[in-house]
Amino acid sequence: MTKINLSRRGFIKVTGLAGSGLVLGFHWAGCTPVRPAEAAKVVLEPNAYIKILSDGMVTLMSPVPEIGQGIKTAIPMIIAEELDVSWDNVIIEQAPLAPDLYVRQSAGGSQAVRQLWTTVRTAGAAGRRMLMEAAAREWKVPVAELTTSEGIINHGKSGNSIGYGDIASKANDIEVPEEVTLKDPGNFKIIGTSKKNVDVRDIVEGKPLFGMDMKKEGTVIAMITHPPAFGMKPKSVDDSAARAIPGIKDVFTITVFPEDIETRWSGNNAFPELVVVTGESTWNVMKAKKALKIEWETVTPGENTEDHMKQMESQISGKMTAPDRIDGDPKAAFRKAVKVIERTYSAPFLPHNTMEPMNFYAHVTGDKIELEGPTQTPQRLRDITAQIMGIPEENITVNILRAGGGFGRRLYGHYGVEAAVISKRINAPVHLIYTREDDMTQGTYRPDYRVRYKAGIDANNNLVALTVSGTGTNGGPVASNRFPAGALDHYAAKNYSLKSNISTGAWRAPRSNFIAGAEQSFLDEVAEACGKNPMDFRLELLERAKNDPVGEKNDYDPDRFIALLNLIKEKCEWGNKVEGVHRGISAYYCHNSYIAQVIDIEMKDNKPVIKKAWCAVDCGIVINLDGAKNQVEGGIMDGIGHALYGNITFKDGVVDQKNFDTYRLIRHGEGPEAVETYFIDNDIDPTGLGEPALPPVAGALANALYRATGKRLYHQPYILELEGREINLG
Repeated sequence: MTKINLSRRGFIKVTGLAGSGLVLGFHWAGCTPVRPAEAAKVVLEPNAYIKILSDGMVTLMSPVPEIGQGIKTAIPMIIAEELDVSWDNVIIEQAPLAPDLYVRQSAGGSQAVRQLWTTVRTAGAAGRRMLMEAAAREWKVPVAELTTSEGIINHGKSGNSIGYGDIASKANDIEVPEEVTLKDPGNFKIIGTSKKNVDVRDIVEGKPLFGMDMKKEGTVIAMITHPPAFGMKPKSVDDSAARAIPGIKDVFTITVFPEDIETRWSGNNAFPELVVVTGESTWNVMKAKKALKIEWETVTPGENTEDHMKQMESQISGKMTAPDRIDGDPKAAFRKAVKVIERTYSAPFLPHNTMEPMNFYAHVTGDKIELEGPTQTPQRLRDITAQIMGIPEENITVNILRAGGGFGRRLYGHYGVEAAVISKRINAPVHLIYTREDDMTQGTYRPDYRVRYKAGIDANNNLVALTVSGTGTNGGPVASNRFPAGALDHYAAKNYSLKSNISTGAWRAPRSNFIAGAEQSFLDEVAEACGKNPMDFRLELLERAKNDPVGEKNDYDPDRFIALLNLIKEKCEWGNKVEGVHRGISAYYCHNSYIAQVIDIEMKDNKPVIKKAWCAVDCGIVINLDGAKNQVEGGIMDGIGHALYGNITFKDGVVDQKNFDTYRLIRHGEGPEAVETYFIDNDIDPTGLGEPALPPVAGALANALYRATGKRLYHQPYILELEGREINLG
């Protein structure tokens, strides 16, 4: 067992009783409602994560925003494990923003569990230790003689036992321990099991959990209208028809982000000047929006998709200058190669398409602001709001609601700031709501990307050199130190960037969501050119990286990669061929996790049918097996859908796809008929899982489609190439 020094931050002991009151939550084991706890008092709060009630129930605080990734279940599972409390006796509360108490309160980068792993384990272990010390003092026995099990403290020698609720009040004067001993993973009883989502009953029954459920007395509904094209701003507004609609309170223009304020990344927004409509109901405000007659003026030229792609092609088509990484002498190696393969891959802009529309509540009263709604970065939202509004951060509260999807869209706080600016303007509480069209044309898109790979093959059919250069709007996609870097003597990588007035942002697994599919498609084609099995080809490169690595900055572990590929090779019975079934393989490392995927496709009526997907995962210790599988299956579905169909295009800065009538999403019958997921069993600390399952899918899909159709796919959305339609500059 490892002793961990206990950080004092977030573990300030509450010295008095917190009093009685109604505890809201749901019973975790069966997701049945917890009884009102009027009779039960909070008798101990050993730290910011734990409340122990007099009747033995335990409330655990979940500090990280829940956006569908299951964190509201996973983090308390870790606390409960070290606290050693019965899962049946746990209820959950979403913590509000409290940076002085919690180390991390953001959902992004698939890092919440990884970064909080030691912190929340320590919180649980500290609470357990304090309870044991209180019992030891009560019984006048050494604490070393005590054991715990599911919320009960036992003394084997005397036969005494006591529940946490019965001893908790006597632990209030116990000092928070300076260090604690954490459990050995082999003794875990909760971590690694399957637990249902703590909110599942509320979700199924339609209980108010989300921002769109917000109902507060006196709240005014607000909606915004932004310019129809990137590079425009409002010039004049005729609002007479809008004001004539019953229930409309006001129409006005606001500037959310003044030019003299340098906003941080969380204020990302292509349209700082907006036309606002406020009223009594969502429906009436929507009608008033449509009745507005607005004249727009052009500030910067609007872009076209075709021109945009030509600029990207120009960036990566010339000689690579000042590589981000270079090993050996790729130029000399290419001159000696007997076979050279050069391919270009591309992907378009993508919207996030969160199921719950963007929305936020704000109430500004004097020098105080109350914010409430779905956000992935509540502290960033508070920071940017304080900056724009000129109000001290400590005067701004942020209550975090469950989000109906995030995928990176809710990392950016502009919609919360807009709500606050509107509230101050009308001197009333405001619920700002975006329509689907508002959001899909606002920007903050997944950037479009373009990448060029070049491979050199020698006379012995060995890959001897590889270069990659990529570009994208506001940043390139190439991760220079990832596989196959380190597996080749001659390698070079370079990122370029294209400036644009189209706003971009993080989209599930930034950069990796594109480059993984391109890389894995290219490696498949190279393997074929070398006359090698694509699985064996990858393993051969990884063996080189393991036994004789090139360079010192390789950011992956070849041993873990090899174990992953061997696992999926075994589970999908890689060598067995089935008549009419066409198979593709892909493997990628990102967000500190390793994912390998195999997809099987059949052709029916000249259309691909995805029969099955296999996924092998090494994300370290799995917290919630159910939740982990859900993440993987969701990532696979999401990845397939966007690789096949997702596409945002522009004409003179105007978005062509404004809603789901023109933007194609995957349908239920188009996903895999079955998915099998396997996790590497190890004791490595947990790593990311919300994002890593998506990036490899595009590669496995493209490789399977090639074997099914004989056509290599280079440009997303793949449906265009499959149907023989011309795309980009391919």
